[in-house]
Amino acid sequence: MILMAETTDTNQNATETRAAAKPRRRRAAPKKDTEVSVGEERSAEGAPAAQEKKVAQPAGEKKDNYSGVLVFGKYNPNEVAITDRSIEQYVNLKSYVYPNIYGRRKFQSYYASHISVVERLVNKLMRGGTGKKVGGKVIRTEGRLQGKKVKVMHIVQKSFDIVNKQTGKNPLQVLIDALQNSAPIEDTTRVRYGGISYNVAVGISAQRRINVALKNIALAALIGAFRNRRPLAEALANELVLAANNSPESYAIKKRVEGERIAKRAR
Repeated sequence: MILMAETTDTNQNATETRAAAKPRRRRAAPKKDTEVSVGEERSAEGAPAAQEKKVAQPAGEKKDNYSGVLVFGKYNPNEVAITDRSIEQYVNLKSYVYPNIYGRRKFQSYYASHISVVERLVNKLMRGGTGKKVGGKVIRTEGRLQGKKVKVMHIVQKSFDIVNKQTGKNPLQVLIDALQNSAPIEDTTRVRYGGISYNVAVGISAQRRINVALKNIALAALIGAFRNRRPLAEALANELVLAANNSPESYAIKKRVEGERIAKRAR
């Protein structure tokens, strides 16, 4: 009994010693209306930015693509407005003096969307021809532009200068207008059922719409300069201006109308 009493006294003394040694927490004073914590300041600063991201960008509004560099050292991409909302997120207008990313993002998904639309036009022009009749002519340039990207970039630069002199507009805006007017909405695909094959109308994705429009514009420039004294830069500038004005004389516009007419019959 004496041992148990001594043990109990020892435990009580240890508990009292811990309680005395433990510091008491002070209650935080209530904040005044004028006092704002650092975390609240940061959240208040970040709130408008988050709200701005959620707000949808209206059609035709100009994107902020200017990084302090002008395309070809002359043309500002911030002056370009895209009115077609379906292709807006797939058109890259990031500014480079000479648009060439050297295939850095080729392993990413939607690789073409990360490339400047000017570089995509350059890539479409780097071809040796189709080798078959297109528009009543056989296009064979014997590979003179294949792999020669710097040469084609200078051709596109000269064509942009010609467009700027003829129209007085930013050639980047003329290129975007040409793409919007010449991008098809419908196409046909071949379907086979029970040994019978026929065409069926299908819709075209936004990415393919841009690819088809760029291909037709580049092909029109090659046709215009084939066996002709007109330089390729002038042929490309002429096609861009015609397509931007939605002229029926444009090769890209003709191909779009023809494809949509065939798709309409196949519905």
